[in-house]
Amino acid sequence: MRPEYSPLGNSSNCTTDSKINQVLFPLLYTFIFFIGIIMNCLAMGVFFQISSKSNFIVFLKNIVISDILMVLTFPFKILSDAKLISWKLRGFVCKVTQVIFYFTMYISIIFLGLITIDRYLKTVKPFKSSRTNKVSAAKILSIIIWIVMFSLSLPNMILTDKRPTYENVKKCADLKSYLGLVWHEIVTYICQFIFWINFVIIVVCYILITQELYNSYKRTRRLGKANKKTVNIKVFIIIGVFFVCFVPFHFARIPYTLSQTRDVFQCSTQNILFYIKESTLWLTSLNACLDPFIYFALCKSFRKSLLNNLHKCVIKTRGDRNRETTDEETTM
Repeated sequence: MRPEYSPLGNSSNCTTDSKINQVLFPLLYTFIFFIGIIMNCLAMGVFFQISSKSNFIVFLKNIVISDILMVLTFPFKILSDAKLISWKLRGFVCKVTQVIFYFTMYISIIFLGLITIDRYLKTVKPFKSSRTNKVSAAKILSIIIWIVMFSLSLPNMILTDKRPTYENVKKCADLKSYLGLVWHEIVTYICQFIFWINFVIIVVCYILITQELYNSYKRTRRLGKANKKTVNIKVFIIIGVFFVCFVPFHFARIPYTLSQTRDVFQCSTQNILFYIKESTLWLTSLNACLDPFIYFALCKSFRKSLLNNLHKCVIKTRGDRNRETTDEETTM
């Protein structure tokens, strides 16, 4: 029997219009948009000055690109949810910007997994030369990841092919064809698989990192030396960001997707799932603001370049003020 993919049953008659959706979430996204665009543009400027001399830096640069793309989708969601412009924009959000948002989310998840593996190897083999990291292979792997994820996402754009109307744009699922709903559900399961694989990788790697740091601590105490490796506690920022931003959403996503693609939930349940999804999705969006802290904490080249740039700005500002003061004294 064919699954009951029905955007026209209970689902289309169940609306979620409310002040929470129209006011609160747009305000929350506006907040992280301004912070995210400033921090990620600054991060991008710094990374332009850093050569890709290790796998780690290559992976970080990919996350910066995905975060900027994600942040650029926020204004469309804000304007659409707040109903500040024509409902026609909602069709564009469903077809394009929402797909880009999820596309970049899973790009970030994959690269956080790769970075975790890299940090584990760096912890257990701290003196291994970075030249053995095979940076060219990391670049090729990065390109493959972008191509594969884009290939999964593109059909979601193409198959959101129904003509937008004032009524059907209220729910993106109502703009999808039957095949579009099937593909959307398939991609959801694939993305869940991607998430949980990376979840396992990150948890296992951090258990091993913790064990290695503890063993190192015992060795250095036994030798009566200062424990320099405790500085590596900063690597735990990755698992912190991962759990805060991505774990809650992935517990909510499959039930919510089923509520959109199949007629299996009552309207009240659909609304509850919608608000859970929106709340956890905002936490996911917060990742774009938290990633720069990962760069600063773990990437020495990034930290050094950023601090040098800030130092130059402070010196330049002081110099400009001194010149203005001198000019004022001269004209008096």
